[in-house]
Amino acid sequence: MVYGASGFGREVAWLVECCVGPGHVCCFIDDDVQKQGSLLNEIPILSLENAASDHPQAKVVSGIGNPKIREIIMNKSAAQGLGLATFIHPNVEMSRWINIGEGTVICAGNILTTNITLGRHVQINLDCTIGHDVIMGDYATLAPGVHVSGCVHIGKRAYIGTGAVIINGTQDNPIIIGDDVVVGAGACVAKSISYGTWGGVPAKPLHR
Repeated sequence: MVYGASGFGREVAWLVECCVGPGHVCCFIDDDVQKQGSLLNEIPILSLENAASDHPQAKVVSGIGNPKIREIIMNKSAAQGLGLATFIHPNVEMSRWINIGEGTVICAGNILTTNITLGRHVQINLDCTIGHDVIMGDYATLAPGVHVSGCVHIGKRAYIGTGAVIINGTQDNPIIIGDDVVVGAGACVAKSISYGTWGGVPAKPLHR
């Protein structure tokens, strides 16, 4: 079950097909009652309650890109007793020294090097690179084409926009992106960030 009958939800459904084959997505889940009962790419859209009732053995993965909303819907799924699925596209390149939390989604074209820790429900969109000793907190999100250098810690629910770059820290002094921070598309982060929304080259605060 893919929670979120949206653009990224459709991409996650395609990711599932790439991983396990067509026909393995039994439904989309969406809270919008106007979508419920219809089909999206030949897959039915159901409410959370109906999905849990109709497919009690199925697992759920998030198709929502917004980290804060993703946290809410995954907590709702857990309250329904649903199991969680993790999907990694088969062409992703990564070492065996990576810890991956449940519910994480890693899309096509990504490269993850070594000694990386990904929290629960992390999303890594298309064509990103992640260097050594990177830590991503629960629900942290990389939009397409993000490049994260070594020794970077990304906090819970942080969102790194399309094409952004985070330069490397060191083992003793990692670059730290705080919880709930938003980094705008195309930004270059050259120092630690603890709050708010940042953009530009080098990245500067836009607003708290």
